[in-house]
Order: sequence, then structure tokens, then C-alpha cells
Amino acid sequence: MMKRRGHVAKNLRLKAARAEHDMTQGDLAEAVGATRQTIGLIEAGKYNPSLALCIAICKTLDRTLDQLFWEI
Repeated sequence: MMKRRGHVAKNLRLKAARAEHDMTQGDLAEAVGATRQTIGLIEAGKYNPSLALCIAICKTLDRTLDQLFWEI
């Protein structure tokens, strides 16, 4: 997970991938079994999701963990 000064950084790559799929936070949340608030918190960098949730998000958005969550 991306880190910045002791906290999780904003996940702009997740937000961009979601937008490319024309999905709202609610759409993505429903697809992965999470809440809209959880997706919003992940994108804002205020929530560190479980590996299982990261994988579900990646599968839904057709991306790899590296592309969405890990610093490269």
C-alpha cells in the first residue's frame, strides 16, 4: 500500500481506474461486497484495505495489485 509520512497516501490510481470503467464508488462497492464509504476512504487514503478486498477490486477493474495499490 502506498505510504506517505506515516499514513496511507491518496489512491488516485484506483479512482482513475474506477472512472475508466464508468463506475461510481457505490457501483464498485457493490461489485466487491464493500460499502461506498469504504471505497471512498480507500481512495482518500484513510483506510488500508485487506488483501482480499484489494484483490476483489483489482479483478473488478481488470488491474493488478501493482497497478492499483503498490508503489512502483
